[in-house]
Amino acid sequence: MTAPTTAPTRTATTAVTRGRRGTRWLGGLNPLAKIAGPAPAMIALVFVRDLTTPIAFLCLAYVLLLTGTRHTRRLVALLAGVVPLSIVVIGLGFSLWVDPARVEDTTALIRIGEWALTDGAVSTGLSTALRLAAIMTLAFVGGLTTSGPDLVRALVQNLRVPYRIGYAALAAIRFVPRFGHELDVIRQAHRVRGTRGGVLSAPARGIGYVVPLLAGAIRHAERVALAMDARAFGAHPDRTERHRVPWRRRDTVFTLAFWAVSAALFVVPRLSV
Repeated sequence: MTAPTTAPTRTATTAVTRGRRGTRWLGGLNPLAKIAGPAPAMIALVFVRDLTTPIAFLCLAYVLLLTGTRHTRRLVALLAGVVPLSIVVIGLGFSLWVDPARVEDTTALIRIGEWALTDGAVSTGLSTALRLAAIMTLAFVGGLTTSGPDLVRALVQNLRVPYRIGYAALAAIRFVPRFGHELDVIRQAHRVRGTRGGVLSAPARGIGYVVPLLAGAIRHAERVALAMDARAFGAHPDRTERHRVPWRRRDTVFTLAFWAVSAALFVVPRLSV
């Protein structure tokens, strides 16, 4: 009888980019591509003054977000609530702050005594609000579909940012959710022990949170420092990456396509005029 043969085992690991927050196609792109693509349009939107261009970029960002990422409650709240509400509030605010001398030749929509709200002021405020909303929504393309660790890995691996800076910044950012968790624990402990009522109870509770929160922050910082020291953080010029975030062909296609569409959205409205 012959001995059974075993299938050869594969020892090399493949490089995989993991889209943690976005299960659709945006989550599989390199984080730097989702920054490099919208960045020129976000900068150029600062200098436009018409209504058509920011509306076009708002539609583009909505299409990307609705087709490229999961439809979570946060996404629906941002796209259906925060963005439209910000356009209304900011547009109305800037309409009231426009210099009357700049829009004195336009038609008055509302007149109260000597003050008048003109259609020129409304148009100026609305264009400003649309520009800000378009910039904010374009930032959501990368912000809602990229995790902090993947962004740091992309910066270190693709842009050659020193890992001492990247991972140290990531460790500092991770302090924020840790503080939130410890603050919840402290509040629960105060509720169990009972809290005093009265007008000054809220400030007194806030002051009571400071000392234990500071002590917890110091303990957490010591643990992080010991863990980084145990792993020889900073001892060598390079570190072995467990998770690779490569720049692939799809990232180049997305970036170039976004630049081309952005250029078209800026040029076409001006040609029609």
